[in-house]
Amino acid sequence: MSSVTAVPLQPVKRSYIVYLCIGIALALIAAVALAVQGDDFLTRNARARGVVTTASGLQYKVLTPGKPGAAKPTDADVALINYEGKLLDGTTFDKSQQPTPMPVAAVVPGFSEALKLMPKGAKYRVWIKPSLGYGERQTGPIPPNSTLVFDIDLLDFLPEAQVRQMQMMQQMQQQGGMPGGAMPGAPGGR
Repeated sequence: MSSVTAVPLQPVKRSYIVYLCIGIALALIAAVALAVQGDDFLTRNARARGVVTTASGLQYKVLTPGKPGAAKPTDADVALINYEGKLLDGTTFDKSQQPTPMPVAAVVPGFSEALKLMPKGAKYRVWIKPSLGYGERQTGPIPPNSTLVFDIDLLDFLPEAQVRQMQMMQQMQQQGGMPGGAMPGAPGGR
């Protein structure tokens, strides 16, 4: 037979238990604070209702869906849009005063990607992370490494070649010349 040696345990002071509980609570509060601090705007925004994040990191929310089954612009198109661009603090840095033609391939990558997602008649709010915007460059009132917020209303779009042709025709009319070089009312003209 073996005998078990019993070792009497000393009682733990209540103050130690209170200090231990306070320490655990403070550690939990610090962990939550660190987690929230490392949670940037785009990470929080990605969890918002209706926000879609693309593979590139562009985020958008459909405000008006546009025409079902309507075509979407490509890099070869010029989009006719109304837009407003803001910084995260709400400062407006650019806003169209009237419908503005915008070559899809001639804008920052995030804006181009957003346009190519939109059918005619759609209105989207897009959040463009710095690497899809202006990156480390300061551009006018836009500070370096800024996340950009745009409300974009896609009214229409046309192939860029067709837009150029229309511009050439308009330019010829403004110069007063006709395709044959004759001006109305001039000698040799009609």
